[in-house]
Amino acid sequence: MRAVIFYQLNTVTTTNSNPSSSTALYTDLSGYYDLMCADINYQSQSHYVRRLHQFFGNNGKQHLDLACGTGPHIRYFIDSGYQCQGLDINQPMLDIAQQRCPEAQFILGNMSEFNLAEPVDLITCFLYSLHYCADINKLQDCFACVHQSLKPEGVFCFNAVDKHSIDNQRFEKHSAVHNDSQFMFSSAWYYAGQGEQQTLRLHIEKSTQQHKQSWQDHHPMVAISFAQLQTLLSPYFEVHMFEHDYDKIIPWDQTSGNAIFACVKK
Repeated sequence: MRAVIFYQLNTVTTTNSNPSSSTALYTDLSGYYDLMCADINYQSQSHYVRRLHQFFGNNGKQHLDLACGTGPHIRYFIDSGYQCQGLDINQPMLDIAQQRCPEAQFILGNMSEFNLAEPVDLITCFLYSLHYCADINKLQDCFACVHQSLKPEGVFCFNAVDKHSIDNQRFEKHSAVHNDSQFMFSSAWYYAGQGEQQTLRLHIEKSTQQHKQSWQDHHPMVAISFAQLQTLLSPYFEVHMFEHDYDKIIPWDQTSGNAIFACVKK
């Protein structure tokens, strides 16, 4: 289960003795976002969701990506013939996304309270970003906005993690080199076992010759079970769940703790 990456990071603690240099890394997270996500196969994820859209959708090509970050998923949708928009709460990331995808339109906003001028055929939310909704009420607001923003038989695709399946000891880790510095990124889910709050725990190390910096963050996210998700979605959508495997489309096995949702507007 991948505890993937974030589209903003505002609260940072550091083990570095120089506060000014440590906070500089996050002054503009957008400059590091693609580096943090260097091991993500955006092409495979985008292709998978396009296949789901072909199976369940209305044959339209108008697309919105929620929490779009710097726009790598959108780039693949555009290259496949979609007309795309992206929404994110981080303007510097949207600036990079606009450079990457000049054909697209980008919106600075919150996924729990957005309106589109015209409805679209497909709305996506990749990298477990739906969990950035602050709580269950905000998550329900998001679903209402998505439903309102879709055309008849429009499709909403996202991935999610069931709070009851979280292994607090498991983490994901990868490294990258940038401008003569070695970066190490690790992330992990943490759920205390009750309530509607879980945490994305992040750790970054930057090593340049003999100098090392380290940053930590515990980012609050909404915790929800798949049963709760289905209950929230059911007034708005016909819900289909699949195994979290971007190489093949397999129905959810009823037990695995992360899944891909394809939701068709009612």
